[in-house]
Amino acid sequence: MEIKKVFNNNVVLTENDQQQEMVVMGKGLAFQKKVGQPVDIEKIEKKFVLADQGLSDKLADLLVDTPEVYLELSHRILDYAKSQLSYKIDDYLYVALTDHLHFAVSRQKEGIELKNPLVWEIRKYYKKEFQVALKALDFIEEETGVRFPEDEAGLIALHLLNSQLNGDNMDAAIQVTKMVNNILNIVKYHFDMKLDENSINYERFLTHLRFFAMRFVREETDHVSQTDDFLFEQVKKKYEQAYLCAEKVSKYVAKTYDWDISNDEKVYLTLHIHRVTNRQEWTNK
Repeated sequence: MEIKKVFNNNVVLTENDQQQEMVVMGKGLAFQKKVGQPVDIEKIEKKFVLADQGLSDKLADLLVDTPEVYLELSHRILDYAKSQLSYKIDDYLYVALTDHLHFAVSRQKEGIELKNPLVWEIRKYYKKEFQVALKALDFIEEETGVRFPEDEAGLIALHLLNSQLNGDNMDAAIQVTKMVNNILNIVKYHFDMKLDENSINYERFLTHLRFFAMRFVREETDHVSQTDDFLFEQVKKKYEQAYLCAEKVSKYVAKTYDWDISNDEKVYLTLHIHRVTNRQEWTNK
């Protein structure tokens, strides 16, 4: 392996046998080394592949002022996340999370503790991501001696969620969370009930709402199939209350996001709302 880029004395960029860019780390690995020279294999302590080759420049810029311990932490956290979550973790998260952890630990040591106003919703709607983030707090404490409150776990969970949104737009993850929360509140108040958050139908509805919101954030709202008019009328008639609730959701989305959802989406919403509000799936307030 040859050195393609030197990040600092301990971190370099190289390529593996499949010509994939790979970051390798080790104490003194790059000391007095230059591009084109061979990597000292015996000094390699950690390595990971960058599927997106464009990330190396961003990582190089980041590591100028960021201790590599935060890259190691990100690697450890994301390895754990990959073992717990069903979706692919975007490689950009190595950069975004490294930067986030460095800033978070620095401000915590300075006594600046930020509150996360969405932590309740994140804990409730993104349970798997939040559990991974809680484990990440343990990793952070082991490496830095800093113990964060659950507010920080919520922020890390948002980064994991953002991995499904392709890139570094944290605002998108926050927008998804707010949209999901508001739609669930519409359902709750329409039926005047408390939903059973442990039910299978609730989990299915939540998953549907997440991808519903993600389509808007990704500007994929025009790519919809056309539901048969007969099916639409049948669903509308058979599940009248659920359909009326779906119409409220549609009006909320149109007013707030200027997005006119299709009859196809209304059918899916109606069916999910009916299932999640079935008497066997909820309890009264």
